[in-house]
Amino acid sequence: MSTDPAAAATASTLHADRILILDFGGQYTQLIARRVREAGVYCELHPYDMDVGALRDFAPRGVILSGGPASVTDDETPRVPSEVFDLGVPVLGICYGMQAMAEHFGGAVVNSSHHEYGYAQVRARGHSQLLRDIEDHTTPEGYGLLDVWMSHGDRVDVIPDGFKLIASTDNAPIAGIGDDQRGLYGIQFHPEVTHTRQGGRILGRFVHDICGCGDLWTPGNIIDDNIARIHAQVGGDAVLLGLSGGVDSSVVAALLHHAIGDQLT
Repeated sequence: MSTDPAAAATASTLHADRILILDFGGQYTQLIARRVREAGVYCELHPYDMDVGALRDFAPRGVILSGGPASVTDDETPRVPSEVFDLGVPVLGICYGMQAMAEHFGGAVVNSSHHEYGYAQVRARGHSQLLRDIEDHTTPEGYGLLDVWMSHGDRVDVIPDGFKLIASTDNAPIAGIGDDQRGLYGIQFHPEVTHTRQGGRILGRFVHDICGCGDLWTPGNIIDDNIARIHAQVGGDAVLLGLSGGVDSSVVAALLHHAIGDQLT
């Protein structure tokens, strides 16, 4: 069977802009993937210690480091592989991901005397590319404030060289760090949960403006891509489908019928 060049081009374009999410065991990690996909960007979720070769072959436009239950202050806890930063693409660390990034670049992480679980108000600082002009409130002095969700016991105590302060709270003076030149950012709060009201804008800012991804990963484009792939694979042959009635086989049946019509039995 021949491969349709147009179908191959469509698939290539649809998957070219991709984000890699490295999972450190966070309870909200699946939500990060959902928010990225809602922004129209293809992404995959892998363990933080994924194979180095697979990491390079994935060729992401950007990487997101998830939160997690471990503590950077303990020995033998997950760390960010240096190969992640060797990719030369933007990286966003969330909660534990921020702490692990800070530690990797020579910053310091300590156990906080005041653990934060729940609502917090963050002041954006430093006019970073990640948070600039994103706010829920403005103080009388003109400072932007964000309503966010926190869930952490540790905090960054010393900012690594090359980074600047981009967010703070009363209980976490270093609630965000950034290096605009390298596209490296860390935020202590969780933009993936709905309690962080501007979380979608923050993640959208990262994947679109900082990583340079488009917004082609939409249901309509995914359907068109799959239909093109079916045309390329089936050609003029007939297809026999076994339909169980479940969601997966029903979706396949609908796509096949739409793509090849009477060739489907």
